[in-house]
Amino acid sequence: MKTRNLLALLCLIPTLYAHAQTATPDLYSWWQSSGVTGFNGIAANVQQVRYSANYVYVNSTNIPSYTIGPWPGNPNTAANQNFVFKIARNPQVQTGTKTATPLGHIGLWVSGVTIYNPKDAFSYNNQNIWYQNAVYVEAGSFDACKGHPAPNSEYHHHQNPSCLYTADPTKHSPILGYAFDGYPIYGPYAYANTNGTGDITRMRSSYQLRNITTRTTLANGTVLSPAQYGPPVNATYPLGYYLQDFEYISGLGDLDQYNGRFCITPDYPNGTYAYFVTIDAAGNSAFPYVIGPEYYGVLVAGNTGPGSGHVTISETVTTYTCLTNLPVYGTATICQNQSSFYTAPCLTGATYNWSVSGGTITAGQGTNTITVLWSGPSAGTAQVTVNR
Repeated sequence: MKTRNLLALLCLIPTLYAHAQTATPDLYSWWQSSGVTGFNGIAANVQQVRYSANYVYVNSTNIPSYTIGPWPGNPNTAANQNFVFKIARNPQVQTGTKTATPLGHIGLWVSGVTIYNPKDAFSYNNQNIWYQNAVYVEAGSFDACKGHPAPNSEYHHHQNPSCLYTADPTKHSPILGYAFDGYPIYGPYAYANTNGTGDITRMRSSYQLRNITTRTTLANGTVLSPAQYGPPVNATYPLGYYLQDFEYISGLGDLDQYNGRFCITPDYPNGTYAYFVTIDAAGNSAFPYVIGPEYYGVLVAGNTGPGSGHVTISETVTTYTCLTNLPVYGTATICQNQSSFYTAPCLTGATYNWSVSGGTITAGQGTNTITVLWSGPSAGTAQVTVNR
């Protein structure tokens, strides 16, 4: 007679904790720093975050904590801008005429550094038709972080802010900033499907270089008069030198003409419209780089234009103290000798220290997601302390 050895599975109910006020991404994503300095000893990152039901107010010097400079051939330097920006917490789709992104700042990275569009403020023959591409024309003046200061000493990025984060093609990219219509800006990697499923994949721009040798028409088919022609495509003015050298092809990539899409993300499990920093397969910045030529949503007043970025707060606000009571997600009931994943919100610049009772961390310590092999005979706990 044969006998069988039966494995009895004891099911556990882990208790999940996060040491880090329940917060939304528009509050917890900012790099709030106390005593941290950056370029020339200036206070770095974001100094204060205040909020109401409808807006977040972000104070920043516009100096990041990562090393910036030098800027070859650029006579400008970076200085404290004493910015206060106003970010919509409940952004609205612009159902009327979309707003073009202007010169100067168009959004804010989580480090408190401003985002610029691709224009460099010059156009061919000063006609405001063929606008120079700053990412191409000004490339020699960028530092290793792909940023540089404007004549007003405002340090900024026109493109992928490479020192702000580490691009990981195996994980959904974190929130890197917010546009001034209130929608988040993510790094280049996201779920393949907008419903939050599928592999992690690079978000591809739907813009491409036009197949032209002369600059006599615009991408929308407008035929220019001879006085409006741009220079012929040649070694001095190659394709990509002007923004009008690019065209939008619906469905070419993953993103729309605003360089975003509506999708589920780790920070927005119910979905949000989001912009994405775009890079090519080799990791080089890909047009339109951050936000497309127009905002998807309704622009918040006071953030753009000459002298902007010094918003006066005229409503009652609460000061946000970061990293308290952040949620931990994972399987609530698990059987003995089985593994499960547990995750906390992915915060740019944060460090994660996990501790587990009743099981063993088999992967992910130091990141926002761990794998736990539950081995204990009774309920266990998983908790994380988040520092930034």
